[in-house]
Formats: sequence, structure tokens, C-alpha cells
Amino acid sequence: MHTHAQDAENTSVMPTGLKCSAPQNPTYAYIGAFVDELRRSGLQHAVICPGSRSTPLALVLASTPAIRCWMHIDERSAAFFALGLAKRLNQTVALLCTSGTAAANFLPAIAEAYLTHVPLLVLTADRPPELREVGAPQAIDQQRLYGTHVKWFMESALPEATNPALRYIRTLACRALAQTQNVPAGPVHLNMPLREPLTPAPIANQPLPPVETREQLAWHGRPDDQPYVQVSSYTQNSLAADSACEELVAALNDTPHGLILVGPQTDPALAAILLRLAQKTSYPILADPLSQLRGKGGAEELVISSYDAFLHSERFLARYQPQLILRFGAMPTSKPVLLYLKQYASCPQIIVDPHHGWEEPTQLATRIFYAEALDFCVALLKKLDEQDKPGDSEVRLSLRERQALEKRRNWAAAWQEAERSTRAALSMACANFSELFEGRVFGELAQLLPDHSLLYTGNSMPIRDMDTFFWPDALKVRCLGNRGANGIDGVISSALGASAAGGPDEPAVLVIGDLSFFHDLNGLLAARMHDLHLVIVLINNDGGGIFSFLPQAAYPEHFEQLFGTPTGLDFRLIVTMYGGRFQHITSWETFRLELQTSLRERGLHVLELPTERASNVLMHRQLWQVVEQALEQTGLLRQGEE
Repeated sequence: MHTHAQDAENTSVMPTGLKCSAPQNPTYAYIGAFVDELRRSGLQHAVICPGSRSTPLALVLASTPAIRCWMHIDERSAAFFALGLAKRLNQTVALLCTSGTAAANFLPAIAEAYLTHVPLLVLTADRPPELREVGAPQAIDQQRLYGTHVKWFMESALPEATNPALRYIRTLACRALAQTQNVPAGPVHLNMPLREPLTPAPIANQPLPPVETREQLAWHGRPDDQPYVQVSSYTQNSLAADSACEELVAALNDTPHGLILVGPQTDPALAAILLRLAQKTSYPILADPLSQLRGKGGAEELVISSYDAFLHSERFLARYQPQLILRFGAMPTSKPVLLYLKQYASCPQIIVDPHHGWEEPTQLATRIFYAEALDFCVALLKKLDEQDKPGDSEVRLSLRERQALEKRRNWAAAWQEAERSTRAALSMACANFSELFEGRVFGELAQLLPDHSLLYTGNSMPIRDMDTFFWPDALKVRCLGNRGANGIDGVISSALGASAAGGPDEPAVLVIGDLSFFHDLNGLLAARMHDLHLVIVLINNDGGGIFSFLPQAAYPEHFEQLFGTPTGLDFRLIVTMYGGRFQHITSWETFRLELQTSLRERGLHVLELPTERASNVLMHRQLWQVVEQALEQTGLLRQGEE
């Protein structure tokens, strides 16, 4: 039954003043969330030009009391008016127009704003994709319309009244406004395609806002009228005195169940300071294989490296809910980590980004600190140390303080036990497989690689198996990969380039799949031309192994043709042509022997491990069951924090 009370709740996503049942019109739920985040992030002025396609944006802006709207008939004059307003106020002003040449008339003022660092948020309404280049009226190409005269351009997704879409548009609003103000300030352009109906007329059969707290964030925003994502930018000197940094320190002190996530990053000096932060807070570190935290100097008790395996356990996820997440580096490779974050979407998630970009694909972050990670950690540790009372011992703590400390230690101990039991279970199970198992490659490398070696990994399955099975406790090893665009092209050449930068006592090993190997066969020439030493472990499952783990595998009729893509290539001849040494591996004993020989002898070495895609999937799934049983035996799945 639909009640008046539901109507009142459903309209809460909309700014006060606009009479519309938001869930019955997805465009207005979506635009309402967008404008709500602009307001929360500090937008106070919008210059609006009349038009039809921009109706949802204009109506929602006009119905938001906290934003003053200034109407202008002529777009060129409107843009210069917004420029002067933003310049005098020294704050971002939004500028809105409809689709077509109306947007082109903004260009002179936008160019001026870019050259003089004036923050403008340019919002251009647009036709949806199906009305472009088909002769529809008032439709021009608005993609990157202002070229290099804006700091950043983005076309928003089409409106939807779904939780992922609303999280996305709230995040986009916060990001765009922050971009206008980040040094150097300047104009940002959002092109926003909108479908009819453009007025708030209800649309039948649209979903109502969900009741669950974690989903209400998407519909109604964060509590206490806070922006969905708060963005702060720092220099080394400004960190120590910043109030946001003080707030984070207070949160670290008050929050026992925290995690530190460290994704791919290349600064080896960051490891030591992150370990100190983990020890100070008793927060486990989930260390991506490319984080530079795995191995000697980083393999401390609080560094967790088997999380990709035990986070497959739904029972573990349900019992170990984080209260705060602090992330450094790019987004971790692990999909189970991503699903864990999404399961606890309301958990505060703090991102430290030294690149002033937006390495945050989850759309769950509550705050982004633009700061050098090393400086940021030093500032945090200094503030945490300052709060320690001289001469204090655990005996002198109050009962409440001892209980809080015990909670913190129990949380860390649970993750440490999950790490120990998972590693033991995986090691035993892998050893019992009768055939060559792709994941075991990294377990073998962790035992065989010498100190100060380089391990480069290909994308698709190799990086994921490295995440799960590479635990180099006794090694100091540098781990690299191409995790920006995550492509399977050019990986051999990248590994050879990294090998060229190393010394004679720093051997380089590349683990790569057969399709990625095929993509960069010409790259092998560099090894001969420049006398480079590279050992390539070629995992050959004759096709795209990762697709066997994906939903496409449920459609066998065309699977091999479109996704499996077997090539049937014999790589021995081409490796020989480039002057390399090729060895076909049939057992782990042979692998160990050939790897040790290849590490000693300079030149190009290719060790091919033949595997079978279907059995590889089966073995992975058997391992997740083994891990679940191991966690059950430890009692972790019964004793977890609810």
C-alpha cells in the first residue's frame, strides 16, 4: 500500500520547494541528488540561461533555497556575468545552458576563466545518444566542446533512479566542484545528456527509495548534511595544522575496527611508515601485490596478503565489519576487496591521493586527501604520538581505555589468524594437486627468487593469482605491473625496460599469459639488441583464461570462438628466433631446476607451463572451499564481531 508518509519520505531526495515524487521520475531523483551534493559542497550561486533540455537542472537549482539563481537571456553575457561573480566572491559559480549552440556562446568567458584561474562549473544539457548525428534539432557535438580551455571535462551518465547511479552522480558533483577549486583554480565542464520527459511529471512503475541504511546514502546523501565526498588539498607544511587531519586522528583513536588498504604504488620508502601507522593503530594492512609491502621489510604480522582468498567467505564478511578504512595507492586488484567495501558502503573510507586525480572507482569514499602519502603518514603519526601521555603504561589505563585497547587487539588478531590459517590451507591444498596449477607459480617464486629481484606480472589471471598466492616473507622483492589501463599489450616490453634499469645482481622475472605474450612478441627483440636478462614464466592455457571465471562461461555455444580464443601456437620457434632459450615445463621439480638455471645465466629465458582452463577454474573453486573450512576450524566464523 502506498501511503502519504511514503510520499513524504520519497520527496526527501529533492531540494525543498520542488513538488515532485522523486522515485516516480528517475531524472529528478538523479538531478536532485546532483544539485544536493553541489549545495553540500558549498555551491551558492548559479547563472542560468533559459532552454528546454536543461529544464530538470534549472528547476532543481531554482527550488534549492541555498543556491541563488541569476537568470540571463544571452549565453555570452551570462558566462561573463558568472566570471565576474566568481572572481569577486573567490568561489565557484555554476553556469547552465540548454543543448546546441547555446553552449558554444560560453566559450569566450570560459577561455578567460581558464587563463585567469577563475572557478566555474559549466553545466551543458545535451540530447541523449540516440538523438545525436541523426538530424535531431538543437543537437551539436558537445563532447570536449571547450577543448583545452577547461581543466577537466566529463559527460555524465544518463539519469537512473538506482543506488549505483545515485552514488555515481553524487560523487561526480563533489569531484567536479573540487576540481574547479584545486590549485590552479579554473573552469570544469560537465555535459549532461537528458531524456524526455523533462518536467517532473511522475513516471509509473519507478522504484521507491530503499530502506537499508547503506542504500539510503545514495538517495539521501550522507548524514549531518555532509558532502558525499569531502576533498582536501595539502602541502607538506599545511598538513600538521589542518582541522581535517585533527578529525582523522580523533577518528583513529576512537575507532578500533579499522583497516589500511594499500594498492599498487611504486615508492618503496612508504612501506616503513605505513607499518608504523599500522602498529600504532592496530589496523591490519591489506597489501596489494604491487604495494611494495609484501616481502622482507614489509612482511610484518599486520601485513595481510592472503585476503583475496578468505574474503571469498560470506560468513567472514558478515562477521568482520570495518568501522574505518584508510587507503593509499591505486585501487587494489582484488575483486573480493571491492565487494567487501560495497557490502559496508556506509563505512567511512579515506583516500590519500598524491596525484590530485580521482583514483576512486568504488564511489564510496567519504574524504579524499590530496597529499604526499609519506608526508601524510608522518603528520598523522606525529599527532598520534603527541596524544600519548608521558610515562603512561597499560596498568594505568582506565577500565574503559583497557576495554577499547582489547577490542582493537582482538580485531587485529582475527585478521592475523585468518591470514595464518588461509596460507596454511592454500599451501597444503596446492601441493596436493596432481597437475600444474597456475596459482602455485607464485608460491614457488616466493621460495625461489633471490633477494633484490624484480617480479613483473601480466594482467588478467597472473596479477590475480599473484594477489592470492604470492607471500614472499623471506624476500626483499620489487613487484611491478601495468595496472593503469590494465591492458594485456606491451607487457613483455615493459618488463624488459624494467630489467634494463636493474643491476647485474637484480634478476627480473615476468609472469605472463599466452595471449598477452602473443600481443608483444616483437618486444622480445629488445632482449637480444641490448643483451638484457629476463626470465619469462609463460602460463599457456591456450586462450583467455580469465573468461572462464566470468559470466560469459555460462554461454558455451560461442564461448571458445568469442572469449576463449585458442590460438594453438607453438612459441618455441619464435623464442629461438629472438635468441632466447625455451623450456617446456612438465613438473614442479623441472620448474624449480630451470628457474634457478635461468636466474643464473644471462639472456632471455622462457619457461612455458601448460595448463587447462576448465580444470584451473575447478581448482580455484576447490581452494575457496578449503579456505572456508580452515576459517571454520579456527572459530573465526563463530566468534566474529557482529
